[in-house]
Amino acid sequence: MAVSQNKPLPKNIKYGIVLDAGSSHTNLYVYEWPAEKENDTGVVHQVEVCKVEGLGISGYSQDTEKAGLSLQHCMKRAQEVVPEQQHRETPVYLGATAGMRLLSLQNRSMADRVLSAVEKTLRSSPFNFQGARVISGQEEGAYGWITINYLLGNFKQPGWLNFLPHLRSSRGTSGALDLGGASTQITFAPDQELIESQENSLHFRLYGKNYNVYTHSFLCYGKDQALRLKLATDLQSTQNGSLLDPCFHLGYLRIMNISDLYTNPCIANGEQQLPFTQLHLQGNGDYQRCRMTIQKIFNTSYCPYSSCAFNGIFLPPLQGEFGAFSAFYFVMNFLNLTTEKSPVPLDKATSAVESFCSRPWHEVKAEFPKIKEKYLSEYCFSGTYILSLLENGYGFTMEKWQNIQFLGKIGSSDAGWTLGYMLNLTNMIPAEKPPTRPLSHASYVGLMVFCSLVLVAVLLLSWLTFHKPKCLQKGLI
Repeated sequence: MAVSQNKPLPKNIKYGIVLDAGSSHTNLYVYEWPAEKENDTGVVHQVEVCKVEGLGISGYSQDTEKAGLSLQHCMKRAQEVVPEQQHRETPVYLGATAGMRLLSLQNRSMADRVLSAVEKTLRSSPFNFQGARVISGQEEGAYGWITINYLLGNFKQPGWLNFLPHLRSSRGTSGALDLGGASTQITFAPDQELIESQENSLHFRLYGKNYNVYTHSFLCYGKDQALRLKLATDLQSTQNGSLLDPCFHLGYLRIMNISDLYTNPCIANGEQQLPFTQLHLQGNGDYQRCRMTIQKIFNTSYCPYSSCAFNGIFLPPLQGEFGAFSAFYFVMNFLNLTTEKSPVPLDKATSAVESFCSRPWHEVKAEFPKIKEKYLSEYCFSGTYILSLLENGYGFTMEKWQNIQFLGKIGSSDAGWTLGYMLNLTNMIPAEKPPTRPLSHASYVGLMVFCSLVLVAVLLLSWLTFHKPKCLQKGLI
């Protein structure tokens, strides 16, 4: 009778939707989880990702209505994925990152109009709209750290391992490295290190354990804005607007309006100092020289703390393993430098990027005809920038480089900040460890069978001990 009362209940699945409104594009993610297990770790997983066509929402600052309209296709896709009877109870969130942070600095009222247009579209959907806002760089770093450690199971061991503490993982948490178009974040838990800068310090209590976490978001140091910084720096040494650029392939040509470089706060007032209006860029594919020009955008000349990354920003000694995702993964994956088994050594990664940069443009374009020319032409710069940022900016030397794993997905879920954002807003990561639930039906039956076998074995052993058969008794005389 006890077994029949412990039959499993029908599954009750919940859903959540998060839109990641980045500087260059927007992605919509749909997550699902069993309702009765929502305080467990690792039970939420991604069931859909929809890439919004067109620009990031900050790119519609001159035509704000299009920012909202651009989301309609992916919102309709979400309606197909989430069962209709659960539309009204399914929360939808939009978080805008560095592209909108820059637009807010440049023109706050324009940024507000973009968000209003986005909110209008999301409110018109059948889902439970929970807000559209610009998240801070610190939040972006923190939510990315929560996401990867949640998916890796680092916060809490599930199920029966709670009764066997000696089998718990001793690796602690993993650090998070995130690279977007307009900013980059580094977040990790230092090992007994004092975080000297309070603005870089976060405190979490998750599943009954305290975490002191370091995080910093470098605005303007995402790969797209870093390229603008580099070009603006290079322009200061040209006289006629012609630039021989080692970060682009030999034979590549691009003409840019100078005014396009100076459309956001990352580059301060350099346009008025130039006697020309256009930049004529010509590639010559030289990795070593490219690396040297990139180094100029990192200011390492001063540090008011015991240790710094660059631009006087505090960075404690690197600790433990790191997951590098978003553009870190996309660029390195294109260059065949990602692997699930073990990280590619730093010297091999350097050789691969150097070899790619040295290839002539016509050869690269012929090999990858389906990739848009703008993106394909910038992989040399992006790969070189990633190596420079990680090695020189953050201090991932040859030995520490081996602690970086480039992550596209963890299980079925994309690595990124969106899952951590939703987990936080839906309160699905408790501060204290949830009480242990009764065993599942299958576990209960298994435990009953195991206990019965043990009981039979004990009874049989006892009977043999106190009632020895005659043949055994004779053998002992």
